Amino acid sequence: MPVVIKKAGLEDVKLVAPLFDAYRIFYKQPSNEEAAADFLWQRLLNKESVIFIAFDDDIAVGFCQLFPIFSSVGLKRTWLLNDLYVSETARGKGVAAALLQQAKEFGVATDSRWLMLQTGANNLTAQSVYEKNGWKRVEDYFYELALE
Repeated sequence: MPVVIKKAGLEDVKLVAPLFDAYRIFYKQPSNEEAAADFLWQRLLNKESVIFIAFDDDIAVGFCQLFPIFSSVGLKRTWLLNDLYVSETARGKGVAAALLQQAKEFGVATDSRWLMLQTGANNLTAQSVYEKNGWKRVEDYFYELALE
């Protein structure tokens, strides 16, 4: 069964929170699923971010979260892909690529100039995934995906 991507609403916070907590643990933060859920709830409630959830056989296995920013020079919205995580059991199944494609389609649909992200210097797997999906390294560990 192919990976299914869904835009998250408030009703989906409980599905995303364990993945978000695991993502934070990966970046050496202490586990706190309740605080993770509250953070996600506030971002969605206040329309401060957009979250996409990836499902494999109806199980939430990954997510990405985008925050709006703007290009004054380009006079357009852009998106910061701040968070992307795929559960260990779902890695290698194309989940990250599907989430990146969804983010790209969302950027195009919202008439954005580009998407950007930053990854850790030692996260070579993620860097490889980004580059395989058309993202260009623009500085250190910042990547950009032009949409125009």
